[in-house]
Amino acid sequence: MKKILLIFSGLVAFSNLGALAQQTANPYNGNKRFEQLGTDLPTPNSYRTASGAPGKDYFQQRADYDIKVELDDIQRKITGSETITYFNNSPDELRYLWLQLDQNLFKEDAIGNTTKTGGLGPQASTAQFKNLTDPKKYGYNITSVRDAKGGNLPYTINNTMMRIDLPAPLKSGASVSFSIDWNYLITEYYGRSGYEYYAKDGNCNYFIAHWFPRMAVYNDVYGWQHKQFLGQGEFTLNFGNYKVAITAPNDHVIGASGELQNPTQVLSAEQLKRMEKAKTATRPVLIVSQEEAEAAEKGKPTGKKTWVYKADNVRDFAFASSRKFIWDAMQVDVEGKKVWAMSLYSKEGNPLWGQYSTMVVAHTLRSYSKHSVAYPYPVAYSCHATSGGGMEYPMISFNGGRPEPDGTYSEATKAGMIGVIIHEVGHNFFPMIINSDERQWSWMDEGLNTFCQYLAEQEWDRDFPSRRGEPQYIVPYMKTDPTQQVPIMSGSDNIMAFGPNAYAKPATALNILRETVMGRELFDAAFKEYARRWAFKQPYPADFFRTMEDASGVDLDWFWRGWFYGVEPVDQSIETVEWFGIDNQSPEQKNAKAKTEAEAKRQTMSNIRNKKDITQTVVEANPDMRDFYNSYDRYATSEADKKRFEQATAGLSDEEKQLMNGNKNFYVVNLKNKGGLPMPVIIKMVFEDGTDEVVRIPAEVWRLNDKEVKKVIPTDKKVAKWVLDPFYEIADINTEDNAFPREPEQPTRFQVFKGQRPAMPTPMQQQKQAAGAVQGAKK
Repeated sequence: MKKILLIFSGLVAFSNLGALAQQTANPYNGNKRFEQLGTDLPTPNSYRTASGAPGKDYFQQRADYDIKVELDDIQRKITGSETITYFNNSPDELRYLWLQLDQNLFKEDAIGNTTKTGGLGPQASTAQFKNLTDPKKYGYNITSVRDAKGGNLPYTINNTMMRIDLPAPLKSGASVSFSIDWNYLITEYYGRSGYEYYAKDGNCNYFIAHWFPRMAVYNDVYGWQHKQFLGQGEFTLNFGNYKVAITAPNDHVIGASGELQNPTQVLSAEQLKRMEKAKTATRPVLIVSQEEAEAAEKGKPTGKKTWVYKADNVRDFAFASSRKFIWDAMQVDVEGKKVWAMSLYSKEGNPLWGQYSTMVVAHTLRSYSKHSVAYPYPVAYSCHATSGGGMEYPMISFNGGRPEPDGTYSEATKAGMIGVIIHEVGHNFFPMIINSDERQWSWMDEGLNTFCQYLAEQEWDRDFPSRRGEPQYIVPYMKTDPTQQVPIMSGSDNIMAFGPNAYAKPATALNILRETVMGRELFDAAFKEYARRWAFKQPYPADFFRTMEDASGVDLDWFWRGWFYGVEPVDQSIETVEWFGIDNQSPEQKNAKAKTEAEAKRQTMSNIRNKKDITQTVVEANPDMRDFYNSYDRYATSEADKKRFEQATAGLSDEEKQLMNGNKNFYVVNLKNKGGLPMPVIIKMVFEDGTDEVVRIPAEVWRLNDKEVKKVIPTDKKVAKWVLDPFYEIADINTEDNAFPREPEQPTRFQVFKGQRPAMPTPMQQQKQAAGAVQGAKK
C-alpha cells in the first residue's frame, strides 16, 4: 500500500486525490464521441421540431379504400376492384400520384429477384425459391385505372411502383377519387403472405397481405417515398379508413383487419351465441371447434359467402381465409376498453395454439399499452401460419410455432411460438400506430418492437428464455469483424445480418438505456412520450432521438453515435489497481511502521540460520564491546518529534482531523476502453470480509480520454477483488480481463466420443413414450 502524503515541511497540504488519477496517464486523447450529433441530424423545422415533437406545420396524407375482392380457391387467385379517395394535406400541388404494387416483387424480372446473390445453402427453403422457376406468371395484372367519372387514367408501371398521371393538379387541401381493377396468382407462403398447402387433406390456408395497389407516402422528409420493394425493406404507408368485402368459398372462415360488419350473414346461430359468451369469458371460447374444422376439411363448398370488414384509421389491411380454421376468441379489458383477442389456427397447431395463442394476444395488448399508448383498435388476431417466423398487419398477424405431428413439442418450440405471437401482435404498436418508415429504417419498428417484446416476455413468465434484449446475447454479433457489419442507421435494403442488426442490437441498446444509462423511471416516461407524440403519425430517427433526450433531460448523443451510427464493440478492462492509504505523519505511527518494516527485512535465510548456528557472538560474550548504540532505540519517538507534529496539526478542522486519523483506503483503478464504444463503468468490489459493493460511473468518464482513464475509489474496507460489468449490462465482448487480480481462464473442453450424438426425444415425447410403455405392460 502506498501512502498519500498529508503533511510535509510543517505545512498542512491535503492531497488532491483527483491528481492521483492523472499519474502516468496517457496524453490528452480528445475525441468526438461526446460531441453533439449536430448536423448528423436533420435541421429542425416547422414540420419536425428540435424537441422531437411534430411541428406546427406537420402534415400527413390520407387514403381511404373501398375494396371488393374474391378469393379463388381452385386457381389460388385474387381478383379485386378498389376505389381510393386520396386527400392532399400537404402544402404542395401534386400533378401525379404514386402507388405501390408489392406483388410485382414476384415477377421474373423484378429487381428483388434479379439482384439476389449467393447460393441457396443447406438451410434454404424450397418454397422460398420456387417462384424463381415456377412457370406461372406472378405479379399484378392491372386491368383498369379510371377516374371518378369512369374515364381512363394514364399510368406507368415501374417495377413495384405505379405512377398515375392526373388530368389536373391536385391542389393542397383537395382530394381525388379513382378506381383500379386487378388480379394476381397467389404465391406460396413466403413469410409475409401467400398460401400454405396441406397435402393430407388437399386444403390451403390463405394469408393475404400487400395484396391491393395502395398509395405510396408523400411527406415532408422525402416527398414521394417510392423506393422499390426488394423484399427486405418493408412498408411505408398512409392512414385511412377501409371498407372491404371479401368473397370466398362458403365453408371458409375469414379473419381480417377491422370489425366484421355482417356477422348474422356469415355466422351460424350457434356461432353467434358463442361470440356472445366470449364477451364475458376469462378464457378463450371456441367459435369454431376442432371437430367442426375437421369436418369442413373433408367437405366441399356449396357456394360463396361475402364477409364485410371495416377498419378505421389504419395504415394497411390484410386477411386470412381457410376451411381448416379453428377459431377462438375472448374480450379483454385494455386500459378501460373492451378489445377482442382472437386466434385462427388449423388442427396442426394444437394443443399449443388452443392453450396459448389468444391468451398471449391479450397479454401483449396489455403490456404494450402500459409501455407505449393504449391499444385503440377493436380487435387483434393471431393466425397460425407455417412453423417459421411471423408477419404483422393492423389488427392481424400471421405467426409460426407448430408442435410435432404427435402433439408433443419442445420447450424451445413453445417459447418460440409465444415469443413470435408477442412480437407480431406487438407490431400493432410499432409501426401500425407509431407509423415509422419501414422501407428506409427497419430498426424503428423491428428494434423498438423487439425491445417491447422482451419486456412482455419477462412479464409473461419469470425467466422466460428471451432470445433478444439482454446485453450478453448481442455479444456474438458485436464480436464479428466490423467490416462485415453496418450501422443500425443503414437503409433497410442495405443491412447485412438483418436479425442482429435491425432487431437485436437496437433492442439491446434500448434495454441498456433503460437499465444502465437512464434508469427505468426516466426511460419509461420518455419512451411513452415518444409513443404519445407520434401515435398515428410518421416519425423518423431524429424524432425518436430528440424526444428521448427532451423528455428525460439526459444527453444521449454519445449513445446514439456509438450504438446507432457506429459498429465498434464494447470492450472494457481493468489493467491495474494501485492501493493508497493516508500518511498522517504521526511520529509514533511512522516510527512503529519503520521498525516493523526493518524487522521484516532482517528475516533473511542467512539470519534465520545464524540464530541456530552461531551460539554466541563476540559482543554477547564480552560486555566491554558494547556502547551507546547497542542499546539505542532508533525507532523511539522523542518529545521534540511529538511537539513538532502537534504544532503542524494545530490548525486542522475537525473534518480534516477525522480524515487524517481514519483508516480510509484509496484505490486508483486503471481502466481501458479497448473496444472503442464508450459505456458506463460498473465495478463490483469484493471486500476481504466477503461483503461487496457496486460503483457506477457514467459513460462521460471517457469524454477527455476515450482510451484509458484512472479513477480514484475510496473505501473503508480493503478490497480483495475487482470485477467489471458484474451484471452483464454493457455487452462487453471480452470478460476475461474484467477481473483484477486476473482469474485463470476456463479450460477448453474436448469430446471423448466420435461423431454426433443421436437426436433425443423431447421431454414431452419421453413422458408420452413412458406412458405408452406402461399401458402396454398392463395389457
